[in-house]
Amino acid sequence: MASDRVHAALPDPPSQIEEENKEEEKVFGNIFAELESVDLPLGTTLRPELIRPCTVPVTFLGRSWSCSDTHITIMAENETLECITEHERILQEIESTDTACVGPTLRSIYDDQPNAHKRFMEKLDARIRNHDREIEKMCNFHHQGFVDAITELLKVRADAEKLMGQVTDTNRRLQEAGREVTAQTEEVIRCRIQQRNMATTVEKLQLCIPVLEMYSKLKEQLESKRYYAALKTMEQLEKVFIPRVSQYRFCQIMAENLPRLREEIKEISMSDLKDFLESIRKHSDKVGETAMRQAQQHRTFNSAVAKQASIGHYTKPVYFLNGQTHAQNGLMIDDDTGDDEEADEEILTAQDLVDFSPVYRCLHIYTVLGDRETFENYYRKQRKKQARLVLQPQANMHETVEGYRRYFNQIVGFFVVEDHILHATRGLVTRAFTDELWNMALSKIIAVLRTHSSYCDDPDLVLELKNLIVIFADTLQGYGFLVNRLFDLLFEVRDQYNETLLKKWALVFREIFELDNYSPIPVETEEEYKMVVSRFPFHDAEIEKQDFPKKLPMSQSVPQIYTQVKELIYASLKFSESLHRSSTEIDDMLRKSTNLLLTRTLSSCLQNLIKKPHIGLTELVQIIINTTHLEQACKYLEEFITNITNVSPETVHTTRLYGLATFKDARHAAEGEIYTKLNQKIDEFIQLADYEWGMAESDGRASGYLMDLINFLRSTFQVFTHLPNNNNDHASMSGKVAQTACMSACKHLSTSLMQMLLDTELKQISMGAIQQFNLDVIQCELFASSEPVPGFQGDTLQLAFIDLRQLLDLFMVWDWSTYLADYGQPTSKYLRVNPATALALLEKMKDTSKKNNIFSQFRKNDRDKQKLIETVVKQLRSLVNGMSS
Repeated sequence: MASDRVHAALPDPPSQIEEENKEEEKVFGNIFAELESVDLPLGTTLRPELIRPCTVPVTFLGRSWSCSDTHITIMAENETLECITEHERILQEIESTDTACVGPTLRSIYDDQPNAHKRFMEKLDARIRNHDREIEKMCNFHHQGFVDAITELLKVRADAEKLMGQVTDTNRRLQEAGREVTAQTEEVIRCRIQQRNMATTVEKLQLCIPVLEMYSKLKEQLESKRYYAALKTMEQLEKVFIPRVSQYRFCQIMAENLPRLREEIKEISMSDLKDFLESIRKHSDKVGETAMRQAQQHRTFNSAVAKQASIGHYTKPVYFLNGQTHAQNGLMIDDDTGDDEEADEEILTAQDLVDFSPVYRCLHIYTVLGDRETFENYYRKQRKKQARLVLQPQANMHETVEGYRRYFNQIVGFFVVEDHILHATRGLVTRAFTDELWNMALSKIIAVLRTHSSYCDDPDLVLELKNLIVIFADTLQGYGFLVNRLFDLLFEVRDQYNETLLKKWALVFREIFELDNYSPIPVETEEEYKMVVSRFPFHDAEIEKQDFPKKLPMSQSVPQIYTQVKELIYASLKFSESLHRSSTEIDDMLRKSTNLLLTRTLSSCLQNLIKKPHIGLTELVQIIINTTHLEQACKYLEEFITNITNVSPETVHTTRLYGLATFKDARHAAEGEIYTKLNQKIDEFIQLADYEWGMAESDGRASGYLMDLINFLRSTFQVFTHLPNNNNDHASMSGKVAQTACMSACKHLSTSLMQMLLDTELKQISMGAIQQFNLDVIQCELFASSEPVPGFQGDTLQLAFIDLRQLLDLFMVWDWSTYLADYGQPTSKYLRVNPATALALLEKMKDTSKKNNIFSQFRKNDRDKQKLIETVVKQLRSLVNGMSS
C-alpha cells in the first residue's frame, strides 16, 4: 500500500493517545473507520444516524473529537487555516516532484512549528487512503468488461481450431497427389545436368590435374624446406602450367600466391641466416679457442722438431688428421702406437663446429631470385656489426688472463668463419672486404690492448697477455692476415712489462735494504763461504787465506741484490721468447731491461736509502763498500747475459751495462750524505757554544762544547780507519772518503766559528773573549795537526783554520801597522784577513773599549791608542771602499 511506503520513508510521530481513552476509542471504532476514509475539514458536521451519542472527548489522528446527540465537532488545537494550506502545498509538491528532490521538502516540515510533523502525517495518511479508494473504484468500473472479453475469446477458440484442422487435411491430400510427379521430374533434370557436368568436368580436369599436382609438389617442397626446388617448381607453374588454365579462379589464386610464396621463402631463408649469424656469434668463442689451440700445438710441434734438428735427430715434420699421421711426401701412416685408450684427438675445423648450410642456401635462393646483391650487402653489414660487438672488451678484462683469452677467442673465431665463407662461397665476401674488416679490427684491438695493458700492474699477467698475443697473431697469420702491427705492439707491451717488473723489483730492493744489518757478512765455516760465493762472484785471495771464522767486506744485501738482478734477467728473457726475434735483438732487450733496473730502480732505492734519517755514518760507509762490490760484479752480469743469448759482447751494436755509473753516483751520494751528517752534527755542537763576549780575561782552557766536538770527530774518523782494508781498493776507497770527510768537517767548523765572530747580532767583543776564542781555535789546530785521518800531506788539514788563525793573530798581537803596510802583498803575514772582516770585528771591540776601558793598563797612552783605533778604522774603511769600487 502507498500508506505503508510513506510511513517507511517518514519517521513515525510518537503516539499521543492517552491510556484512559482506549475504551472510548473502541466504542467509536466504526465511526472512526468511516472518518479515516474521508478527508474532513475542521468543523464538519456528520449525519446523526452515523453517530452514537457520546459526551467523552476523544483524541484521534492528532485531532480532538467531541460527540453529542446530533453532531460531532472536530477540533484541532493550535492548528490554523494557514497550516492546513501549507500542508496541502507540501503534499502537492511531493506528488509532482522527483523522488530525489523530496528531501528538502520533507526537511521544511520539521523546520516549522514543533508539532507540525504530526499534523502533516495525519494529512498524508488521509491523502493516501483517498488515492487507494480511487484506484479501487477504477478497477471495479472496468472489471465487468474484461470478464466479457475473455468469455468471447473462449467461444472463438473452438471455431478456430476446427478451421485449422480442415486446412491441414486439405494440404496433406494435395501434397500426396503431386509428390510422385515432382520426384520423377526432378530426377530427370538432375540426371541430364549431371551427365553434362561430368563430361565438362572430365575435360577440364585433364587440364587442371597437372597444375594441382605441381602445386601440391610445391607445398611438399616448402614443408620439407627444399626451397631451391620449390623455386624451380614455381617457375614451371608460372611459365607452363598456369597459362593453360588461367581462366579458372583457383589458378588465379595460385598465380597470386606465388609471389607471396617467394617472399616467404626469402623471409624464411633470411630468418635462417639470422639464426646462423646468432649461432656463429655464440660459437665464435669455441671456434677461436679451437683454432688458437691448434696454432699453439703446431708451434709446440715445430719447436720440438727444431730441437731435434739441433741435436742431430731430425725427422720430417708430420701433421695429424683424423687420427692418422701424414708425412710430407703424402704417404699415410697408421698411428696405432701408444695406449689404445688414448686416441689422438681429431682436429676440428670451423665447418665441424658450425653449420654453414643456412648461408649457402640463402645465397643460392637470393641468387635464383635475382636479389644476390641485396643478400651480400645485408650479410656484410651484419658481419660488420658483429665485428664491432666482438671487438668491444669487457670493462674488467685487464683483471684476469681469462678475460683476455675470451676476447682473443671471439676475434679469432669471427675471422676464421669469415675466412671459411671467403673460400667456400663465390663472392659473398671478398678478400678486400675481409682485409678491410681486419684492418678495422686490428686498430681497435691495438687500442684496446694499449688501454687495458696499462692497467696491469702484475708482471705475470702481462707475460701471459704477451703469450696470448703471440698465439693470437700466429693463428690469424696462418689464415693469411697481416699481423706485423701486433708484433710491433708487443714492443709496447714489453715496455709495460718492464715497468711492472721494475715496480715489483723496487719493492724487493726496498725490503732487502730494510732487512740488511749493514755490517760485514760473518762466515763461520767453509760451507757458508761457498754458499755466499755461489750467490755472488766474490774473490779475494787474502780473505781466502784467512782462517774461519772470518768476515766478508760487504753486507747481506749485496748477494741478494745480485741474485735479484739475475732473476729480472730471467723474467725479461721469458717475455722475449716466441717473439721471432734474433739473438742480437734479445740480447739488446735483456741488457736494456737490466740497465733500467740498475739506473732507475736500484739507483732510486739506493738514493732513498741514503737519505733516510736513521742511516748513520757507519751504515753509509757500509753502503759505499756495498756499491763498490756491486759495481765490480757488473762484468759478471754481462757474462751471464752473454751465456744466455750467445751474443759476443764485442759485437758492434751490443749495449753495455751502465751499472758503473749507477753505483758511482750512489757512492757519491753516500759520501755527500756523510759530509752533510758530519756538518749537521758540528752545527749541533756549535749551537751549544755559550761565550761570554764581554769577559775581561779568558778561562785559560778551551770551551767544553769544542772539546766534546773534537772528541766526537776523533771517534767518528776512527770508524773509517777500522774499515776492512783487505785489498788496495778498500783501503784507497775508505782513506779517500775519510780524508774528504775530515777536510769537509774542518772547513765547516772553521766557517762556523768565523760566522760566530762576525754575527750581526753580536754587537760587542772584549779582548778576553778574543783570547778565549783563540784557545778554542788552538784546539782545532791541534786536532788538525794530530792527523785524525792518515794520508794528509804536511799541514794540509791545518790550512782549513788559516783564515781564523791570521785574524786572531792580528788582534792578539795588535799588529795593524804590518797588516796595513803589507796589505795586498803576496808575502803578507795576514794575507787571508779580509779588510771587511777585520773592520767588522774591530768596530765591535771599539764599542767595548768605550764602555769597559779595555786599555786601562795603558792609561798613560789611552788617548794615543784611541786615536790609533780610529785611524785603523778609517784606513780599513778606505780599503773596503776601494775593494767595492
